[in-house]
Amino acid sequence: MQTLGPQQKESAAWIFQTWAAFLLAISMTTVGIINLPVDNWVKGFMSMGMAFSIGSSFSLAKTMRDLHESKKLTARIDEAKVERLLAQHDTLTK
Repeated sequence: MQTLGPQQKESAAWIFQTWAAFLLAISMTTVGIINLPVDNWVKGFMSMGMAFSIGSSFSLAKTMRDLHESKKLTARIDEAKVERLLAQHDTLTK
């Protein structure tokens, strides 16, 4: 399988930092919800809201990544088509 262009690679430190920040945010929000001075049904409602927010954040991030990657691929294909047309109609080399 041939790759198109340079591949972006994240460092191990960046991956660790993103996971650590995510887990810290989820943990602190969970502790905050647990320690709220309200009834359990309110805590349940807040927990459901947090769960749906996390899920929709992952879906949004994946959708934006896929959209960005498809635009990059489309731009490369269009660029290759233009280069091929220019190479076919290059009058200086003929």
